[in-house]
Amino acid sequence: MRDDPRTLLNRRDFVATTCAAGAAALVPFVPGGDAARVAATPNRVATTRAVVEPEERSVAEWQAALTRGELTSRDLVERYLQRIESLDRSGPMLHAVLETNPDALAIAASLDAERRAGKIRGPMHGIPVLVKDNIDTADRMHTTAGSEALVDGSPTRDAFVVERLRAAGAIILGKTNLTEWANFRSTHASSGWSARGGQARNPYALDRTPSGSSSGSAIAAASNYCTVAVGTETDGSITSPAAACSLVGLKPTVGLVSRSGIVPISHTQDTAGPMCRSVADAAVLLGALAGADPRDAATANARATDYVAALDANGLKGARIGVARDRYTGYSVQADAALERALALMKDRGAVIVDPADIPTAGKFDDAEFEVLLFEFRPDLERYLATRPPGMRARTLNDLIAFNRAHADVEMPYFGQELFERAAKKGPLTSKEYRTALASCRELSRTKGLDATFAKHRVDAIVAPTQGPPSLIDLVNGDPGGASSTSPCAVAGYPAITVPMGYTRGLPLGITFMGRAWSEATLLKLAYAFEQASKIRKAPTFAKSAELR
Repeated sequence: MRDDPRTLLNRRDFVATTCAAGAAALVPFVPGGDAARVAATPNRVATTRAVVEPEERSVAEWQAALTRGELTSRDLVERYLQRIESLDRSGPMLHAVLETNPDALAIAASLDAERRAGKIRGPMHGIPVLVKDNIDTADRMHTTAGSEALVDGSPTRDAFVVERLRAAGAIILGKTNLTEWANFRSTHASSGWSARGGQARNPYALDRTPSGSSSGSAIAAASNYCTVAVGTETDGSITSPAAACSLVGLKPTVGLVSRSGIVPISHTQDTAGPMCRSVADAAVLLGALAGADPRDAATANARATDYVAALDANGLKGARIGVARDRYTGYSVQADAALERALALMKDRGAVIVDPADIPTAGKFDDAEFEVLLFEFRPDLERYLATRPPGMRARTLNDLIAFNRAHADVEMPYFGQELFERAAKKGPLTSKEYRTALASCRELSRTKGLDATFAKHRVDAIVAPTQGPPSLIDLVNGDPGGASSTSPCAVAGYPAITVPMGYTRGLPLGITFMGRAWSEATLLKLAYAFEQASKIRKAPTFAKSAELR
């Protein structure tokens, strides 16, 4: 949940798991080792120990290798654990993972035994997944939203999405760093910073922001710490870090994926979703995550769907693609240039480009959105905190405010908690101020916004640059803000998917496809066709800074 409040107003301990002694033997290395790699890329940070080379295999590719017996899920977990150890707390020190699952190897071994017995649960069987640290796991790991205040009293039940993943045979490999409290604590926060994890770093340029708030999930997926990762979004927290880290990030329709067991900001906008290196992986992961949950009434209409079946390399042919230019172009020369290349490619693949197809209410619901988030945060958070077991230090928002003041040296060394304090003063959800703001959001983002634009132009999706190139990390002033196209779908509760669109000076750029409610299959088809035609994504090199020459 990136949820930089200034952006909203404008538009809007690593627990190391020791790898088995034989893990290194499983790892393929580039000839010449680290010295050769660093010599070949002088802008890259040297590592202090051997690094597992990226194996950018998809879920389907790993599943095929497991089926052929080329390796086991335990082998795969060992490879990822070694890579996390090599890159996260040494070498480039990406700070993407807060802790790894001490039971991951044992879980993998049990799933290997199921495979040998002929039981395959599905495409996620034996596949390692990292999840954001605001998603409950009832195991020996913590769920803290990055805050020391939640270290005590770990959850006694998995979040529904984790239950779904485990049932599908996925291995929960660990918990990822995030902008603390999903970036709803201060207007001066630095994306990717938490008291528990420190400042996370963009693997494409270490001095650049990974964005957030699903920073660690984005970094981990981009850097091959896992096969796929799960993030959460309120406004931009999946799509923005995915774009900043050259990933596919899918924000589902609110209600497709359950929120029970996830530390909340807003019940009208929160959702979990996939963060992956490919559209195909996002389709597989979304199929595992989606489904009705009795604990989340919003999911009553959620239906399991084979999203992989929607993928079509020729999916752009005959599709009508609208272009949202007003407010979403002109803020980045590089993003605009990449957008023009993307549109030309889509047209070449048979798409009908409707240009412009502007959203008439763009930017007009930002203040109302911010009010809704402030009002919903306290009751939603306190309802969640009530589910945690005895031993918790905080049960209310005021408890958290007091904790942060008492531990300011740890919790507030760089920025404060003015959003906590503002939210604590808000009235009940029955208040006229809240109901007016919520009605305004729905009318302007849906009825007069996206719905009107889709109807007027008869388009299958609306595209725009996700945002500009990632900015420099600034722990003094916090994130600089900046325009992005995340808010329309976030406020409406509609789906959006970002896909790599290009690079400028080595920094990633993404393009967002926006859709109507429940149109995930259509968005995946279009995004997949664009991805297959463009073949843009490349693995990170962990450069010290952007390519300035």
